Amino acid sequence: MSSVPGRCLCGAVHFTVELPTLFCAHCHCSMCRRGHGAGYVTWFGVPYERFRLVDGEDRLTRYRSSEHGTRTFCSTCGSTLFCESTNHPAWIDIVLGNMEGAIDRAPEAHVYIDDSAGWVRAEDGLPRFGGTTGLEPR
Repeated sequence: MSSVPGRCLCGAVHFTVELPTLFCAHCHCSMCRRGHGAGYVTWFGVPYERFRLVDGEDRLTRYRSSEHGTRTFCSTCGSTLFCESTNHPAWIDIVLGNMEGAIDRAPEAHVYIDDSAGWVRAEDGLPRFGGTTGLEPR
């Protein structure tokens, strides 16, 4: 297995991920848009046993963004790093933009597309999912 390092903007938080990943997708939900200040964010998932925080535990701030989810960011630079959910307790979601190398897959879909910002155009040919779960085919 190969591993890929990741870090926050200021470098206070470092982590590694062992491949393979579970998925990689662009999320258009309103929480992701607001939390990242962007039209959407690209996440990938990896089982907890393939994720390792290397440095910066003391710099992590966790924010309970919903009844089931917690988002983690660097308290120094504000980089959003991880999302954990009781809806999927076996894996952690990681922001692809914080990786320092390529993972084993490119983005495969758009999720929560029904929540998409009106000015975002998701016209790249990837499958689109929405509805109340964010994962229903569109």
